[in-house]
Amino acid sequence: MKSLAIAATGMSAQQLNVEVIANNIANMNTTGFKRARAEFTDLLYQAERVQGIPNRTGEDPIPEGAQLGLGVRTAAIRNLHTQGNLDNTGNDFDMAIDGRGWFVVTNAEGETLYTRAGAFNTNGEGRLVTADGYPVEPAIVFPSDTVDVQINEDGEVYALLDSQTNPQKLGQLQMAVFANDAGLEAKGGNLFKETNASGTPIDGVPGDAGFGRIRQGYLETSNVDPVKEITSLINAQRGYEMNSKVIKAADDMAGVVTQGIR
Repeated sequence: MKSLAIAATGMSAQQLNVEVIANNIANMNTTGFKRARAEFTDLLYQAERVQGIPNRTGEDPIPEGAQLGLGVRTAAIRNLHTQGNLDNTGNDFDMAIDGRGWFVVTNAEGETLYTRAGAFNTNGEGRLVTADGYPVEPAIVFPSDTVDVQINEDGEVYALLDSQTNPQKLGQLQMAVFANDAGLEAKGGNLFKETNASGTPIDGVPGDAGFGRIRQGYLETSNVDPVKEITSLINAQRGYEMNSKVIKAADDMAGVVTQGIR
């Protein structure tokens, strides 16, 4: 019976939906996390009767056919890159992007990656790095006698040294924007990689047209809304239960046929 296979695809789709929601909820406190949404599309259709063909020669074509859908499949898991709230931390090395854009970092293999999580710090050499130790590009190195750090909205980095009365400029933060943020490949660790779907990065500096601004002492929180996620979870659970009931009903119908043959 086709209904068994159709309902099975529905259960599989709702299971994936629950897994996506679970990942969203698990990361509701992850800095810079962007919630995801599972997208589904219907499967192929089996034509029992084709529309637009006359029953007999010389007759008008029939206006409607009979097409049976064969279930559902996953079309995409879309990351929703909407702005998260800005949380005041008071840490000089914490930075949030207010608007569009990505921080540019380099991993241990020399790959260029992108992140919205601005929980930065300095390594043993004084260079600005991510929480995993990946250096921020371009390199910004703070002298060992730095007593105060100031980063303005345009991404200009200043440091006040113990031996000076006026801060000196250490560098300029760079940012990148993409034509399609949803096309970026998630690499884990709040990092994303360029793909053909995302398009090539457009480099710039904070405050340029189309680029956000830097907020020092803030972090961008996750854009996960717990209430919406719980509502989606309930809907997915109900969908899973309804598909399981279809399988039970189809099994009962097959049982009736079997008993009749006996």
